[in-house]
Amino acid sequence: MPVKSPAECNTIEEIRAEIDRIDRQLLSLLGERFGYVKAITRFKKTEEDVRAPQRYQAVLTQRRAWAEDEGLDPDVIEQIYKDLIAYFIAEELKDLPKASVNPQ
Repeated sequence: MPVKSPAECNTIEEIRAEIDRIDRQLLSLLGERFGYVKAITRFKKTEEDVRAPQRYQAVLTQRRAWAEDEGLDPDVIEQIYKDLIAYFIAEELKDLPKASVNPQ
């Protein structure tokens, strides 16, 4: 199916088809990102390594800036990334050796 710009779409169905195409690409990219998230656990040994608070904050700050560059609401994008990162952190923690999660 050829890609149409929003201005080239003549029906609601064409617009919805393009939105669906873009959503599929977004999900594919999230799957690709998840592959890298899983791979990075090879280099992380502790829960603190996984949570990486400085990196977390840097990612949120950068994504807010990128959102502004794209004309998107940075608060909305930040919340999306907080949810996404929380999910990925939970998945990373599953791959850590049990002894390193919440050490006593």
